[in-house]
Amino acid sequence: MKKNYVFLITRGIDGYFIGSVPELPGVFTQAKTIEEIFPRIKEAIEVFLETIDDKEQFLESVKFVGVNQVEVEVG
Repeated sequence: MKKNYVFLITRGIDGYFIGSVPELPGVFTQAKTIEEIFPRIKEAIEVFLETIDDKEQFLESVKFVGVNQVEVEVG
């Protein structure tokens, strides 16, 4: 079975790119370039999924809902 995951990429203050998967709690990785983040996030997802005992139930119960924005005062 194959499944696609949405992942977010942000750039940290140290210049590294950080990949995170909102649907999978605790799945993060980092890389020096955007190109490097893709294989690293895939590996992080695979390692996470290896730790799940009941994958079928987990995959059916956890769903990515979406991304939105909120405006806040910063200064």
